Amino acid sequence: MPATIIPTFRCHDAPRMIDWLCEAFGFERHAVYPDGAGGIAHAQLTLGDGMIMLGSQRDDDFGALQGTVRETGRGTSSPYIIVADVDALAARATLLGAETVIGPRDEDYGGRAWSCRDPEGNLWNFGSYDPWAKA
Repeated sequence: MPATIIPTFRCHDAPRMIDWLCEAFGFERHAVYPDGAGGIAHAQLTLGDGMIMLGSQRDDDFGALQGTVRETGRGTSSPYIIVADVDALAARATLLGAETVIGPRDEDYGGRAWSCRDPEGNLWNFGSYDPWAKA
C-alpha cells in the first residue's frame, strides 16, 4: 500500500495563515476546526492532490514536540510542491508578502524552482520539476 505524506505546521496566527496560504499559494480549505479560543485546533488544506495540516501553537503534548520558526529560529523541514507555472506563483505570493530566498531559477536537474518564506517564517519550495514523471 502506498504511503501518503502530509506535512504539518504549527502557527502563531493559524486563522491568518490559512487565509494567506489560500490566497498566496492557492490552497483550498478541506476542513477547518476552530479551537473555541480564536485559534485553530486542526485544519486541512489541499493543493491539487496534496495536503498540509496545521493548527495554532499551544502548550499541549504535540506542541511540546513541534515548535514554530519563531521559537526555534529556523525551520527543520520544508515541503516541495510541484506547480506548472513557478514564476506566476512567485509573483502572486510575493505581492502578498512571501519573502523570496532562492529563485525563481532554472535548476541543473531540470525544471524551474522558487523558495520562499511565509509570514511566519516557514520555508516553502515550489518547482516545475516532477520527480514522479517518467523520463
